[in-house]
This record gives sequence, C-alpha cells and structure tokens, in this order.
Amino acid sequence: MSIVTKEGINLSDVKENKNKEYNLFLLVAILLIGTFCTVLNQTILATALPTLMKAFDVSTSTVQWLTTGFLMVNGVMIPVSAWLSTRFNTKWLYIVAMSIFEIGTITAWTAPTFGFLLAGRLIQAVGVGISMPLLQNIMLSVFPANKRGVAMGMAGVVIGVAPAIGPTLSGFVIDTWHWRDLFGMIIPIVAIVIIMSFFYMKPVLKTSKSSLDWVSLTLSTVGFGSLLYGFSSVGDNGWTSAIVLSALAIGAVFIVLFVWRQLKIEKPFLELRVFSSAEFTIATVLSSVVMVAMVGVEMIIPMYLQMIHGMSAFHSGLLLLPGALMMAVMSPITGKTFDRLGARRLAILGLFLLTIGTIPFVLITKQTPTLYIVLLYALRMFGISMVMMPATTAGMNALPIELISHGTAVNNTVRQVASSIGTAILVSVLSNTTKGQMPGKHLLHSAPLEYKVKAINATMTGYHAAFWIAVGFSIVGFGLAFFLSDKKRTKKEILKNKRGEA
Repeated sequence: MSIVTKEGINLSDVKENKNKEYNLFLLVAILLIGTFCTVLNQTILATALPTLMKAFDVSTSTVQWLTTGFLMVNGVMIPVSAWLSTRFNTKWLYIVAMSIFEIGTITAWTAPTFGFLLAGRLIQAVGVGISMPLLQNIMLSVFPANKRGVAMGMAGVVIGVAPAIGPTLSGFVIDTWHWRDLFGMIIPIVAIVIIMSFFYMKPVLKTSKSSLDWVSLTLSTVGFGSLLYGFSSVGDNGWTSAIVLSALAIGAVFIVLFVWRQLKIEKPFLELRVFSSAEFTIATVLSSVVMVAMVGVEMIIPMYLQMIHGMSAFHSGLLLLPGALMMAVMSPITGKTFDRLGARRLAILGLFLLTIGTIPFVLITKQTPTLYIVLLYALRMFGISMVMMPATTAGMNALPIELISHGTAVNNTVRQVASSIGTAILVSVLSNTTKGQMPGKHLLHSAPLEYKVKAINATMTGYHAAFWIAVGFSIVGFGLAFFLSDKKRTKKEILKNKRGEA
C-alpha cells in the first residue's frame, strides 16, 4: 500500500530511505519520546504530594488539585485536538504543543508558590491534551492498515507505560533529590525534541480551513470539565456531597446539549457518528474498561502497601515497576500479533488474564507476601497490554481515514472520563466500606489493641470491596471481547476463496 503526503512524499519509499527529506524512523522517534515525557506527567506527582504539602504548607484537598486540575484540563483539551489536527499543519501543531508543555514544565520547576506550581501543571495539561491524540492520529495515518498494530503497539508503550512508571520515578526522585527535579529532568529532553521537530517533523495529516465552533467548544469545556471535576471530588466529599452532585448534574446537562449539537450541525466539532460503527464502539468500551482496570488498581495497590505493609512511597511504587516493564515489553509484541491475528482473540485472552489476575486480590490479607502482589500485578499488566492498543487499533481500522482524528479524540475522551469515573467508584467503595466497618472510638481508649486489630480488618474489608468492583469491570470487558469481529481472519478466508476460484 502506497501512502503519499500532500507534499508528494511517498511513505513506502521513506522506509527504504529513498527520500532523504523525510525520515519516518526519526519522525516516529520524536513523537514517541516527546509524548512519553508529556504523558508521564499524568502520574509523576503520585508519591510526591506529601512532600509538596510540606513545601508549600497546603492541605491534602488543595495539593490534590495538582493531579485533579491536570486531568481536567487534559480531558477538556482532547475533544479540541480533533479540530486542531485537521485545521493546522501537523509539524507546527506538534511543535506548539511541546512548546506549551515546556513552558508549563519550566513554570512548575521554578514555582515560588503553590499557585505558580498549579499554573504550571495546567499549562502542561494543555500540551498533553494536544500531543497524546496527535501521536495516535499520526501513527494511524502514516502506517497502512496491515502495519498499524505494530505502530499502535509502540504508541501503547508511551500511553500505557509512562503513567505506570510515574509513581516509581516520583518516589525515587523525591527520596534521592528534590521535588523540583521531577520537572527539571524533563526540560532538556523536551527542548531536544522541539529542536529536532523543526528538522524531522513533517505535515503528514490532511488539513482544511474549517472554522472553530465556539458554541460546541464552550459546551464541551463546561460539560467534560464539570463531569471530571465531580468525579474527581468524590474521594474527598462523597457521592452525596452538594458539590459533587451539582458538578455531575451540570456536566450531564452540558454534555447532552453538546451531543445534540454535534448530531445537528453539518460540520461537527467532534464527529460522534463514529459510534455508528459497532466495531469502533465495542473497541472504545473495551479500551476504557482496561484503562479503568489499570489506573484504578494502580492507585489502590500502593495505598495497600503503604498502609498495611508500612512501605515507603518509593518502595510501594517500585513494586509496580515489573508490571510497567511487562507492558513495555509486550505492547510492541501484541501489536505485531494484532497485525497477524486481529484483535478478537487477543482481547479475549487478555481480559481473561486480567480477570484471573484481579480475583486473587479480593483474598489478600495483611500477611500476603509482596512478591505475590508483584506477580499478580504483572499478570494484570500482561493482560492489559493484549487489549488496550489492539482494541483501539481495531476500532480505528473500522473508520474511514477522514474520521480517524475524530475517532482518536472520541476514544481518548471516553477513556479519560471512564478513568475518572472508575477511579471515583473504586475510591468511594474503599472509603465508604472502611468507614462502615470501623470500630467505635470508645475502643481506642478502653481496648487500644482490639481497636487496632479491628481498624486493620475494616481497612482490609474496604480493599476487598474495591477489588471486587475491579473484578466486575474485568468480567464485563471479558464478555464484550467476544463481540469484536475478527477482520484479519475474514480477510484471509476471502483471499483463500479467491485463490480457490482462480
């Protein structure tokens, strides 16, 4: 299959280095390294929040905005990315996105106050919200359909592994150097990426002079922003909080209005008609389910290790590293396997492994060996690597090329919202179950040892309940995987039939 850019560059020739003006290897390398740095920042502060609370003398609810605010802005920017990628030159859009991220990183690195640090994080999130979907759009566009599995496998290393190693890296830097180094170490890498982009990034995506629908942008921003804020506030305020309920209600109303407008106008801000493809819809739900399974449990396990086993933030994050490395190794392999077998069999096996890797967590105790936790977590990440990017790629392959940017934006938006919802559900179940099982305060004075034992048991009951929810998500995904079509197998059968007729 021959792909020609609008400048007349044949990408099949690029692979053989026939065209010296365009180097696909360097273009992809710049994309992967740059986006890895940006996506890493989703979880880079995971174990640094207590340190930042002391450094700036702020409360837990205040410091959480460094993560909550980042995810909110990121989630709001993702729908905008679909319009940006079809309106502006790919090369300059990527350079601008990385430059915005660099400005945010420098602001956070030099922040004299918490307000400046938060501003830096929000600026970073704008860059991430553009660069992450842009990576997927470019990878899906420059590679033919029969090579997209490998391409998206490489993208999976970035999108899946970067957030997974964030807590480990954060703990190591905090224990070894200064919290500012979390941002300082990224600045030179991103600077190199920006410089290299001037020479090796190319405008590979088709663009058109379309105007921005400001009404849709407003509805999208308020709707998704309110929804993400509501779910992000559940952990601190609970499901019955007026703040949570108001934010969720406002978000729901504005999203309904946003959807209605997208289906009515001729050139929608976000093309929701991609959901008319059953393959895309199922693939999006599956990738969202495994994202919830990954992010939610990724947050709960370190809490268990720190609170029950008494580990430090760094060591609890370090135990998640084998699982992250498992995903890093397996993502390219599962991508290549997808090109040969399709997504259905990979998704079924992956979700089966995810389910059987999650079920034992509902039986853990305070004496459970840490090695057991590490092995189970690695098994879960192995299963996730077989589903996330193969399912996403299968969904994108079901769309015509002109809808890929919209499909990517829709997929990423749904995953972002699902992650927030899933994490909120897990945290609320954990906290509410724990509170409901906690012994009365009178025992703390009359029988302190008994109180301690019952408090630990109550905490473990909370973890068991949360893990049961995670099992439920995994089982739902496993059932949906059977509805994925096996297009690769169908194509082979068609070719065989043609040969037989010939």
